[in-house]
Amino acid sequence: MIYVFLAIILAAVIAGIVIYKKKNTSVETVSFADQDLDPLHIDITQIDQMADGSEFEMYLYRLFLALRYEGVYKTVGSGDFGVDLVFTDREGVRTVIQAKRYSVENPVGISAVQEVYSAMRYYKAKKSIVIASSSFTASCETLAGVNHVKLLDRSDLIEIIRLFKEGNHEKVKDVIEAEPRMILDSWTEYTNQINPEIKKDKKAEKIVQNL
Repeated sequence: MIYVFLAIILAAVIAGIVIYKKKNTSVETVSFADQDLDPLHIDITQIDQMADGSEFEMYLYRLFLALRYEGVYKTVGSGDFGVDLVFTDREGVRTVIQAKRYSVENPVGISAVQEVYSAMRYYKAKKSIVIASSSFTASCETLAGVNHVKLLDRSDLIEIIRLFKEGNHEKVKDVIEAEPRMILDSWTEYTNQINPEIKKDKKAEKIVQNL
């Protein structure tokens, strides 16, 4: 009986140590009031500490207003079809943004590109951007490259923050408006192929042939 009792105590001690370590190694979250989200006073450390994505969206909203972009507005919290911000760039092109405040070790997946690209026409925009506080998965980068969706990752965000605080607003816009990485240059690269087979399930084909 005493061995069972000691085992329970030992298990409780180990559980306590694990919980303590998790609390002390994870990033502490902080709730920011709207007045605290002045882009001049926010850096990547504060972004990592934000309690949720809505604060990151509000930060970007204030940043794009401070950059004096035309037609800047934040969409509603629900039913936004995957778009968080809308703005018009220096060439007069309406652009939609999806904001992703993820932890450093958590890359943004393919759904971000699918959502912002499919919602682009709903907002009558011609360009789309995903801005993340982390990185992007390989599949996310591939789909973005095919559909000309601009991806701005953690390093881009840090550069934007640095340039903005230095007062180099035009250089910030250069980063935001730079051409996306393109995998295929034109639609003709698709249409010039005769019956292209992409990710064909050959196993399924064999099953049907053997029926």
